[in-house]
Amino acid sequence: MSFPDLNLLFTFDAMLREGTVTAAAQRMNLSVPAMSRRLGQLREAMGDPLFVLAGRRLVPTPLALDLAVQVHDLLEAARGVLGNQQVLDLGQVKRVFTLRAEDGFTGAWALRLSERIAREAPQVKLSFTALGDEDVAALRDGRVDLDIGIAGPLGPEVYKQRLYVDHFVGVVNNRHPLAGQAQVSAEQLVAYPHLSVSRRGRARGPLDLALEKVGLQRDVRLVVPGFQAAMHLAASSDMVAIIPRRFVEWSMPMLPLSLFVLPVHTPSGEFCQAWHPRVNNDRVHRWMRQVVLACAQS
Repeated sequence: MSFPDLNLLFTFDAMLREGTVTAAAQRMNLSVPAMSRRLGQLREAMGDPLFVLAGRRLVPTPLALDLAVQVHDLLEAARGVLGNQQVLDLGQVKRVFTLRAEDGFTGAWALRLSERIAREAPQVKLSFTALGDEDVAALRDGRVDLDIGIAGPLGPEVYKQRLYVDHFVGVVNNRHPLAGQAQVSAEQLVAYPHLSVSRRGRARGPLDLALEKVGLQRDVRLVVPGFQAAMHLAASSDMVAIIPRRFVEWSMPMLPLSLFVLPVHTPSGEFCQAWHPRVNNDRVHRWMRQVVLACAQS
């Protein structure tokens, strides 16, 4: 009786995560020719190409997508069985963690996070990907290990942990008339052009609803998808940006920015990390979550 080569499951997982033979080979610590041979064996065993060329990347076929969750569950179960018999040695762990994060979080904490990981687990690497159309599929199939940002609807199956709660503040460059003001009125706030942050291109948000209650409206001249871009644009223009306070405080040593408390009430932002239940008991993933939490709260 012949047994299948279970290493092919790791080949499948690496290809699904990376999308190129070269990157998958690096993840598995193999040469590119060796990875190509494994991919050929996998295709032969499954009777399906599994990954086909689209531009510069290999994208999964319908069969590969159908198998993704099943393969991930099998691998996590195997790691759990073997891991229960071993002491976790972070120095020997080789893993690439993909974090989908707000650009402000990436700018504020990516370096700190990377430095701590390098000390504790030098063979663990980080890959940050920008937020887009957030859904649970990327967490479920392993394309994203952690989703970090303002809490949003990811579905009941996803675990969430609060990292911190932040408040939004007004941000202008140091030469702006509102810079250094001890108190800014709502009338002063709307007297200057604004830029809005929205991944979906929306010019209106909670601040506009609060201003409407006092009979005022702001002039939004520009909409950008992330907080980092908004801070850079505010630093070099006369526009007002509305940014989470901690992102601004991190950027102030590098950008000529001044912040002020908003004259109207807006909801605070709850920043969370989210992950799929399939990795909840994975010890390395749990360690990564603890490191993210510690860096965010420091």
